[in-house]
Amino acid sequence: MKFALFTGCVAHGATRELMVSTKLAAETLGIDFVEMKSAACCGAGVVSEKSPLLADALNARTIALAEAQGLDLVTICSTCQGQLKKTECHINGDEEYKKKINHLLSDGGHQYDGHKSRIKHFSNILASPEGMQLLKEKVTRPLKGLKCAAFYGCYVLRPSELSEFDDPDNPTALEDIFTALGATPVYYPSRTKCCGFPIVMMNKKASLEMAGNALLDAVESGADCVVTGCPLCHLNLDSYQPEIDKLLKKKYAIPVLHLPQLVALALGHTPKELEMDKHIVSTAKVNHILASQ
Repeated sequence: MKFALFTGCVAHGATRELMVSTKLAAETLGIDFVEMKSAACCGAGVVSEKSPLLADALNARTIALAEAQGLDLVTICSTCQGQLKKTECHINGDEEYKKKINHLLSDGGHQYDGHKSRIKHFSNILASPEGMQLLKEKVTRPLKGLKCAAFYGCYVLRPSELSEFDDPDNPTALEDIFTALGATPVYYPSRTKCCGFPIVMMNKKASLEMAGNALLDAVESGADCVVTGCPLCHLNLDSYQPEIDKLLKKKYAIPVLHLPQLVALALGHTPKELEMDKHIVSTAKVNHILASQ
């Protein structure tokens, strides 16, 4: 299994542990990720507010880079996934617009086809029949006793017609992965809601309340940790958790893991290797549960 890996910006910045754990998980599973080092930022929905054409041109260039390699494109960020899929939809639905985009890309020697590369999130790969078989073969330390609450991230699910999940309104891919890793999935209402990150710069209080409600929902549903496939969700749920505690006058203290960290733990890698000590909220609870098995 070989893919063009679009890391997005955050995995090389605020959540570098995501990049480390992604590489370890992929290498152990035997998945060949070819990092797209010359790809640009997806714009995270901000660029498109100012210039939809610029946002689509940037993302079309990224897709074109994967097409030139003859590889499907894989993201490790729900936000990047959503932006790339929107660009694909915008361009593929309008031939004249596609010509305009390709005219812009031609100066850099790129051309967007739109039908040569599938755009998938890492969770889609892992939840595929081939991915599940790999997990079955490679898991060396089943995560028994660990109750995991999935947090999908809204960009990977909405709009539903662009989602790679069978049922965007009630997806089970992450929970299926948890089960394959030996963990216990926790189903709770907030698993498909927004974390609030898109509005954190405009209305921080509302953003943190959204994140806090999701965390409380996970805690009250019995989860030991929250697991997300979006580093921006991770920032709101983990990095801002101390502020959320003060704002809502509660003490959540629930660890938030990146999906590749959870996978790599079950593949035998240590919390130290996965840089779980870099999180704001301590992951000691996860380590203790796994150590006691």
